[in-house]
Amino acid sequence: MRDLSSQLLTGRMAETALEYAHGTRTPAAPRPASTVILLRDAPAPLTADPARSDPSACSAVEVYLLRRQRTMAFAAGMTVFPGGRVDPTDATVADSWFGPAPGWFGERLGCSAETAAAYVAAAVRETFEESGVLLAGPSGDAVVEDTTGAGWEADRVALETRELGFSEFLHRRHLLLRADLLGPWAHWITPEFEPKRYDTAFFVAALPAGQVTRDVTSESDQVTWIRPADAVTAVDAGEMLMLPPTYVCCHDLSRYGDVPAILAAAGDREIRAIMPTVRVDGDLAYLETT
Repeated sequence: MRDLSSQLLTGRMAETALEYAHGTRTPAAPRPASTVILLRDAPAPLTADPARSDPSACSAVEVYLLRRQRTMAFAAGMTVFPGGRVDPTDATVADSWFGPAPGWFGERLGCSAETAAAYVAAAVRETFEESGVLLAGPSGDAVVEDTTGAGWEADRVALETRELGFSEFLHRRHLLLRADLLGPWAHWITPEFEPKRYDTAFFVAALPAGQVTRDVTSESDQVTWIRPADAVTAVDAGEMLMLPPTYVCCHDLSRYGDVPAILAAAGDREIRAIMPTVRVDGDLAYLETT
């Protein structure tokens, strides 16, 4: 794993970091956002000598990743988990909620119950918009089994274009948001020098039985299921680009052998907000994560 405690910045990122450090750039306020780490169990790879293999290679967990279009204003070309910013309609789903109360999520994420409810709603909505996977069901003990039909796709597009609010979507479909299927995992805030900033809650969730991911969002040009350890290796080899939060999450997840273990760990995982900072040494800028 790369050492992310101090990284030399280059190109435009270094320029903006230096402008911020020298007081010529005013920090933008971070916008609330949510990300979901979709998980599924996959066959563990066979090794010639298991006793000598890397323990992370025994993990049968895969995560769903998207590569953002290179034309995007934020994180262009980066490989990310499904997610996006919180929408105003995300705070109006209280009557379509099943699972731990928003206050419980707020305690885990260090925010108010209202903010936590919006984080959770945005997580479910954005996952549906970007992967076709819907963490909702007609009752507290059921989940939608198939979202591949034309009607579902029309609703997904309407949500993506903001022609349809998330609360209205749930009411129309007579669905409950299954907050119990989400486990808080991490909390990252974009560095102050970035022009676009997000205060992002990361959640883990298992791919529901019967549902499949679909390459549907216009914001990505490539999607894949991959073992977290393999994703880390690809980044280290320069074959994949990731922002620190995605990279660190993949590294953390590579230690678990299966999806149930990850979901169980999310139940009492300590979560603290992490915001990388800038250290300037002469005309060089370093991104520091502690």
